[in-house]
Amino acid sequence: MARRSIEERLAQLDAQRKTLQARLGKQERANDTRRKVLLGALVLQRLETSKDTEFVDRLRAWLKRELPGFLTRDGDRTLFPDLIELSTAEKAAAASQAAGDPVAVGERA
Repeated sequence: MARRSIEERLAQLDAQRKTLQARLGKQERANDTRRKVLLGALVLQRLETSKDTEFVDRLRAWLKRELPGFLTRDGDRTLFPDLIELSTAEKAAAASQAAGDPVAVGERA
């Protein structure tokens, strides 16, 4: 059996490195998504169940201030009608989405 050349071995190692880097990137994105979901779940849970009304009021006020600038897509804005002011078209889309109308989901005004 002939030995592989150094160039062939280097090419194989480079391919393995690229594969591992892609796997690492995928894992990092999955971890980032998981962190965002868990943090969002915590915030929503506190808004819904916390008995500390002063904290909830401050949190709700902060979200009402920050969310409108953070959410850029109409479909995303319709997910938080209680925390941001929606345009008439966004309110209609939110109502359609709540009713389960898949056509209105993601529609732009």
